[in-house]
Amino acid sequence: MPEINSVPVVKATGLTKTFRDFWGRPKAKAVNDIDFEVREGEVLGLLGPNGSGKSTTVKMLLGLLYPSAGNLSIFGRSPRDVDTKKRIGYLPEETYLYKYLSAMETLDFFGALFNFSSEERKKRSEQLLDMVGLSHARRRPVGEFSKGMARRIGLAQAMINDPSFLILDEPTSGLDPLGCKEVKELILLLKKRGKTVLVTSHLLSDVEDVCDRVIILYGGSIRATGTLGELLTIPQESTITTPMLNPELTEKLLKILRENLKGEEFRVEHPRKTLEQFFLEVIDKARTEIANTSGVTSGGKIADYLSSGEREKSGTEILRKLTEKTVDASDDKKAPAAAEKIVREEKKAVAEKLTELLADENVKKAAPEEKAETPVFGNDRKDIDEANKKIQQLLGNK
Repeated sequence: MPEINSVPVVKATGLTKTFRDFWGRPKAKAVNDIDFEVREGEVLGLLGPNGSGKSTTVKMLLGLLYPSAGNLSIFGRSPRDVDTKKRIGYLPEETYLYKYLSAMETLDFFGALFNFSSEERKKRSEQLLDMVGLSHARRRPVGEFSKGMARRIGLAQAMINDPSFLILDEPTSGLDPLGCKEVKELILLLKKRGKTVLVTSHLLSDVEDVCDRVIILYGGSIRATGTLGELLTIPQESTITTPMLNPELTEKLLKILRENLKGEEFRVEHPRKTLEQFFLEVIDKARTEIANTSGVTSGGKIADYLSSGEREKSGTEILRKLTEKTVDASDDKKAPAAAEKIVREEKKAVAEKLTELLADENVKKAAPEEKAETPVFGNDRKDIDEANKKIQQLLGNK
C-alpha cells in the first residue's frame, strides 16, 4: 500500500447534529460528538447500518446541513464555501436525472454549472461517457436507462468538474458484477491520480477491495476505525501458506517444514476476518453497550394484533362467556376471596353489556325505517332474559 499523505482533506472535531421538533425540543441525535479525518490521497469507507448517521455526516460535508456543535472543515475551509464546493464531486444514493435529456445533454448541463466552455464540456462529456461505457447511448434520453445505466451517468456527472474530493454514496448500487468491478477499478485509478475518495456502502466486500481505512458508525457514534489490516487481522492465530504437500509432510511439525520444503518459499502470517464479519461483531457489541439509536434495531416483538389469528366474537358469544365465567367463579370454594372479586368484576361487565344491548334495542324501535328489521344478534332478547335470570341467581347466592 502506498504511503498516504498526512495532510487532512476533511477534519471533524466534536461533530454533532441534533434534529429538533417544531418547538425546538431535541428529537434525535443523528451524529454524536465524532472526531475523524480524511487524508489526502486515501480511500475512506464510511460504514454503518441504516440510521447510524452516515447520510447526515455526508450532508454536513456537502454543506447541506449545519452542525449543531463541533467543527468541520474541508480543505481548511467551511463546507459551505463556494470555492470549496467546486473541488467536491458527489454521487447521491439515488440518481436524480432529467429524464428527457440525453446522456450527452445531462453531462453538458452539469458542466455548465461549473462555467466550463462548450468545447470543454463536450470534451469532458465524451471522455466520461466512454469511461463509464455509455458512449453508444449518448443520444438516448436517460429516462429510458436501466438503474445500472443511470448509476453510471450519475458517476460520470460526479466527476465532470475533476474534483479533488469525491463522495460516493452506494456507488455500486444497481450495477451488475462487471459494472461493480469497473467502478472499483475507477476508484483505485482516481486514488493513483491523488484524488481523495469517501465511499459509503452496504456492500462490505466492495469496500474491502478499495478502501485504505474504514469508519464504522452506530447510533451516531464511531464504534471502530482504522486500516483494514489493523481491524481484520487476528493476532492470536497464525497461518502457514506452502506449496502443495504430500500427506506425510502435512503431519509434521512446523520446526521441520524448512527441511522438507528444500528452499521453497513459505509464509507465516496472521489470518484475517472478512470485513463483513468484523462489521457485524462491532454492531453486535454496540447494541449491547448502548440502548439508544435513531436507526433500526433487531429482535422486535410482533404486534399483538398480528400475533393472534382469532376472529372477533359476536355480542352473543361474549355475553355467554361472561355469564359462564361468572358462575364458575362464584362456585370456587377453594379461593372465596378471589372468587368474590371475580364475581364483582364480571357482574359489572355483564351489566355494561346488557346496557349496550338494551340501548341498541331502543335505537331499533325508535328508527322508523327499521320496523321490519332483522335483529343484529339473532336471539338478543332471549339472551338478555337468560342473562337477567343468571344475575338474579348470582345475587340470590350472594
